[in-house]
Amino acid sequence: MCIHQLNLLAASNNLPISNFLGKQHPIEAHHLSSICDIMEKAMVNGDTCIIRCILVVFQVVFKFFFSPQTERNRDIVRRSGLLLWQLLMAPRDQICSEIQKEVCLAISSGLNILYPGEAEINNLLKLVLTEGERNSGLSQLRDVILTNLAEQLQNNRFGSEDDDHYRLNDELLHYILKIVVRESCVLITKCQTVSKDDFQRLLSTVPAASSCLRYLMAVQNHLLSNTILIKPDDNDDSDSSLQGETLKVQELKTSILSLATQILTGCDEVLEMLQQVTTALINSDISDREQRLKGLEQITKATMLGHLLPVLLTSLMHPNLQTLTMADALMPQLVQLVLYTSQTALLLKTQSPVFSELNSSPSCAPEQKGKQLPDERMLEEKEEPGFLTGLKIPAPWAAGKTVETVHPVRDNYKFKETVHIPGARCLYLRFDNRCSSQYDYDKLVIYAGPSTNSRKVAEYGGNTLGYGSRSVLGTGWPKDLVKVEGDTVTFSFEMRSGREHNTPDKAMWGFACTESSEDVSGGLPFLVDLALGLSVLACSMLRILYNGPEITKDEETCQELLRSKLLQRCQWQVEANGVISPALTPSPSPLPLTIEEDREFTYPSDVLVPPVGHYFDLPRIRLPPGIMIKLREISGRARPQFRPSIK
Repeated sequence: MCIHQLNLLAASNNLPISNFLGKQHPIEAHHLSSICDIMEKAMVNGDTCIIRCILVVFQVVFKFFFSPQTERNRDIVRRSGLLLWQLLMAPRDQICSEIQKEVCLAISSGLNILYPGEAEINNLLKLVLTEGERNSGLSQLRDVILTNLAEQLQNNRFGSEDDDHYRLNDELLHYILKIVVRESCVLITKCQTVSKDDFQRLLSTVPAASSCLRYLMAVQNHLLSNTILIKPDDNDDSDSSLQGETLKVQELKTSILSLATQILTGCDEVLEMLQQVTTALINSDISDREQRLKGLEQITKATMLGHLLPVLLTSLMHPNLQTLTMADALMPQLVQLVLYTSQTALLLKTQSPVFSELNSSPSCAPEQKGKQLPDERMLEEKEEPGFLTGLKIPAPWAAGKTVETVHPVRDNYKFKETVHIPGARCLYLRFDNRCSSQYDYDKLVIYAGPSTNSRKVAEYGGNTLGYGSRSVLGTGWPKDLVKVEGDTVTFSFEMRSGREHNTPDKAMWGFACTESSEDVSGGLPFLVDLALGLSVLACSMLRILYNGPEITKDEETCQELLRSKLLQRCQWQVEANGVISPALTPSPSPLPLTIEEDREFTYPSDVLVPPVGHYFDLPRIRLPPGIMIKLREISGRARPQFRPSIK
């Protein structure tokens, strides 16, 4: 156990023992061979205590004291690997779970030694990902390796030397995502299939993420954070540095697009299963149906819908990822997810008591309807219940307002203001620590209502800076929050004294107070919040698709030229490589012969159907007389004289 504690301490890079062990000389091959001999003998005798101790020794040796440089060392490594795999694949009745865990830790610690090549590591990971569900040892080894890789990935910057080692290829990520989708679907299905007691135990264990899900979270956070926070090197202004940063950004966006596509596809499958389970629970006659429907949202947060999708949606709203390529690739999946989340949220909404009360028809309902105006009745008849019916959407951007006097206050200064937040049960006031007045009767009075005739809550005045009255009213200006019942508060401040010549500004600063309301709604249900987030992202991507490609620098430079009506005389054709260029051979033109300069030009409705013929006249722009006179002066040509023809 002492060796095991030593290994745990050595795993931390911040402790001195880690640096000490890292500086030790590598162990010789014959010492590792002796360790293998002890392991073989313990396995034959079934001595679990010795086996566990040797496994911990393997972990320390692989991590700090061994380097397989020679052929003999590689032979010893192969022998060690065979012993570890023999223990890992042993039947459950022949090996305890503690030993199996230590085997997995030993293989994970010596991953780069036991499998020195990238292809060998990928083959091992493919094995544990595809066969892990059939073998408990492989499943535990998969969890240990992915947990270790996730921790290492969070500490590495994109493009570093170790980044490729900790970030697996697309094929392995696909296997991991399939496992995460399957785990999420199984977890949601349990809400319908398990017993009442097992369902309560299930609620007490979520939201615990599996190792596969945690690794996907680490990969997603690694890519997204580097995309948002990446900055060029300020000390290197060379073209090669800028080009390298551009390539890195493009590589990041490509990786994010690939990962986002896979995650949205997996979420689509999980949401489909969630909708099926929700429908089945609603139509079932289970005694605890209401409790299961309430717990279903909590269970959903433990799946990839709660751990991966919200972070992805928020990050895709960043300007660095609001690109035409992203919008074009992700838009179909976003629309499908919006439909699934809104439909499922509506299904759960119909089972909530609030929605039932809104849709219920009590005896007084006809009387209330009769009192409504005709326009209100017409609006009510056309309105269809949706997943947002009866919900108050939180507005944090409107939940804070600062009320303050001028600084400093002047003689005979008066201030009065009323703040009203509809729907709030109470208001909280936070005062600035610089609040002060010259005398304690130069005071602020707070009323819980729309006027000074309302109930008085508190009054504050004076200062503790040694000027004026050298005292404060009551306990002084508040340091903590002041609670005011109701949705309205009135502030009334009056400067009654005249400023004395030795009173500084800080003793007559006045007051400043920031008010905020209590959260009335308590937040939105998870699926409703998810549906709103998906809808916002889908609208943003739709706007990008509608606007099309961004305007290039050349187009910005040529804006005036592109708006010029002179270009309307040109006939354009598309080359084989997609470039648009003026046509070398005239083609029949449906345009009018004259384009008025002072009128907006519009193409005729039959512009797509050119007239038949080989000859045509290009449209002519009628220039102002002043410009025509200047052009004739420059060219030296006089205005042509038209003579009447003699018949």
